Amino acid sequence: MQRSLNFRAGLLSLLLLGCLLGIWHLATLGTAPAAKPAAAMTPEQIEYAKLMGKPIDAPAAAPAKSGFPTLAQMGTVVGRHLSEPFYDRGPNDKGIGLQLAYSLGRVGLGYLLAALVAIPLGFVIGMSPLIYKALDPFIQVLKPISPLAWMPLALYTIKDSAASGIFVIFICSLWPMLINTAFGVAGVRREWLNVARTLEVSPLRRAFEVILPAAAPTILTGMRISMGIAWLVIVAAEMLVGGTGIGYFVWNEWNNLSLPNVIFAILVIGLVGMALDLLFARAQKAVTYAD
Repeated sequence: MQRSLNFRAGLLSLLLLGCLLGIWHLATLGTAPAAKPAAAMTPEQIEYAKLMGKPIDAPAAAPAKSGFPTLAQMGTVVGRHLSEPFYDRGPNDKGIGLQLAYSLGRVGLGYLLAALVAIPLGFVIGMSPLIYKALDPFIQVLKPISPLAWMPLALYTIKDSAASGIFVIFICSLWPMLINTAFGVAGVRREWLNVARTLEVSPLRRAFEVILPAAAPTILTGMRISMGIAWLVIVAAEMLVGGTGIGYFVWNEWNNLSLPNVIFAILVIGLVGMALDLLFARAQKAVTYAD
C-alpha cells in the first residue's frame, strides 16, 4: 500500500513539474517590441540602451527576445555551471560549487555552535521548573527578534563579515533547538523516571539512557526546524555582507542583470534546502519509536 502511494505521488509530482515547465515555455514564447534603430533614438536614449546592454541597431522587423529566460537558455546555463562548478577566477567569479561550499561551511559551524549550547541548556531547563521560569522571560524576548536584526551589531562588534554570518546562524538556530529540547525533556513520562529512581540509576545515566532516548524525536524536530531557518537566513545574510556564498552569488548575478544565473541559484538553494530537510527527516524517523 505504501509503495503504491509513493508511486502515485511520484507520478503526480512529475505531472505537476511538466505543467510548470509547459507554462514556463508558453510564457517565454512571446516577444517584446523590436529594438529601435539608432537613427530613431536620441543620444541620451542610445547611451542608456548601451548602459543597459540593449541592442540599438537591430532591424525593426526582427523580434527581440523576452526578458525572462527560455527553457533552452536555462538548460545552457545549468549545463555550464554543472560542467565546471569549482572554478575560481577572482573575487567575483567563482563556481557555484565553491559558493555553495562557503555557505554550507558557515551554516554548519553556526549550527554546530548553537547545538552545543541549546541542547545541554534545554536539558537543564526541561528538568528544572525553577530554571525554566527564570529563563522563560529572556527566551520570549529574544526569540521573536529577526536574525538579520543582529547583523549590524555583529558587524560592529566582531568586525568580520564571515564571522558575523556565522553568529547570525548561531542566533537563529538556537531558539528552536532550545525550546524543543526543553519541551521534550519535560514531557518524558513520569513513570519511566520513577522506575529509574527506584532502581537508583545515577543522574548522568538517567539523562543518557532514559531521558535522551525519550526526548530524541522532539529534539530532532527542533534541530530540523533550526536547519531550515539557518539555510534561509544565510542566503539573506550573504546578500548583506557580500564576499562569498550562494546569497552573494544571487546578488552579484542580479547586479550583472543575469536573470538565468539568478534563477539557477534559486533552484540550487531550494534543492540543497530540500536535501538538508530530508536528512533530518531520516534521522528523526530513526529515533522515533512506536508505543
